[in-house]
Amino acid sequence: MNSSRRPGQFPALILSTLAFALCFAVWGSVAPLAPIFRETYGLSQTGVGFLIAVPVILGSLARVPLGVLTERFGGRAMFAALLLFLIVPSIAMGFAGSYAGLIGTVLVLGIAGASFAIGIPFVNAWFPPERQGFALGIYGAGNIGTAIAAKLGPYMAAHYGIAWAFWIYVPALAVFGVVFWLTARDAAGARRPAGSLRHRLAVLHERPFTWVPILFYFVTFGGFVAIGAFLPIFLVTRYELTIADAGTRTAGFVLLATLARPIGGWVSDRWGSVPTLNFTFVIVALFAIVMAFEAAMAPMTVAFLGTACALGLGNGAVFKLVAERFPGQTGVVGGLVGAAGGLGGFFPPLVMGAVKDATGSYAIGFMLLSEFALLCLVVNLLAVQGGVHALLGPEAAQPGPFGQAGEEPRRRAS
Repeated sequence: MNSSRRPGQFPALILSTLAFALCFAVWGSVAPLAPIFRETYGLSQTGVGFLIAVPVILGSLARVPLGVLTERFGGRAMFAALLLFLIVPSIAMGFAGSYAGLIGTVLVLGIAGASFAIGIPFVNAWFPPERQGFALGIYGAGNIGTAIAAKLGPYMAAHYGIAWAFWIYVPALAVFGVVFWLTARDAAGARRPAGSLRHRLAVLHERPFTWVPILFYFVTFGGFVAIGAFLPIFLVTRYELTIADAGTRTAGFVLLATLARPIGGWVSDRWGSVPTLNFTFVIVALFAIVMAFEAAMAPMTVAFLGTACALGLGNGAVFKLVAERFPGQTGVVGGLVGAAGGLGGFFPPLVMGAVKDATGSYAIGFMLLSEFALLCLVVNLLAVQGGVHALLGPEAAQPGPFGQAGEEPRRRAS
């Protein structure tokens, strides 16, 4: 008997992935238009960086409560409600007539980024542990919505006006919100966790391993969001590309990272999340050094696309790690980890803008990415793979596919 297949699991995965992609298209709709906003409002690089970063902050902070609410009310209700809610800020974006009004509107629009935390418990409930890595990788491929926004936004702004770069999503949000409510189903028998959010967060505080996937996702997903948001303005200012050309290249970056995500989940299912993450952090650290030199277009293209592939693999591996170590708390832990990833995308555009204004170069910002990747590599090698229990607690003692991380301490204890 193959207990891994349940009727309805693949329709649930497809519907949640499409909903996530639509939400991420809305979430990623601001960054591709940053060069236009810069000219319209006469912004500095720091001002542009702040505009790009603002949608990330609410999408990051809202992931924890949305993850908890999804565990309580189900992904069907939460996804449908979020899709319909996003109609309001999407319409309002067409009427923001000042920089201050724009900031306020994109802040509310940013809740679209919290959609990821809805799908984690929703998808996890449909799949057994041995297939959760791949399933979550497929769901995470909804990141492709950012690529859609990078390509569609500049086109709509050039041909129909900047308001239509946001209004184009309104019919899709309305239709798919209703479709999701009518056709999606929560997994039968999905556990509803007991206790308040405060109590459950207190329980997590007693499990030190929680900070590890938080750190890893801060770098892997945060790096993906930050580069995807920052790349259009970087290509326009550094290489004097057109907005449309920069949007196309950004879409390529997002597409590669998106395709790599389910591969990262599948590889982690098969060989473990630890070696997958080791590979991710080495590649990101090396390519970030190449980016720091701001070389010619060809080597920079290789560096950006190589980084996209590595970050996508890492995204899939991190949530396999979460599914392995927190099987009964994927909503709240997934929300915390997702929030960290969103915050990882919030700070870099601010740093890059400030660094550019202060030094005339982005090099310091890229080197910080390299150093964070190396920090994660050290943690993964010494703490997760090496099972340093003083830092990580008993969760680190769970063996991986190669018998690492705590197998020997358990034998001594027995």
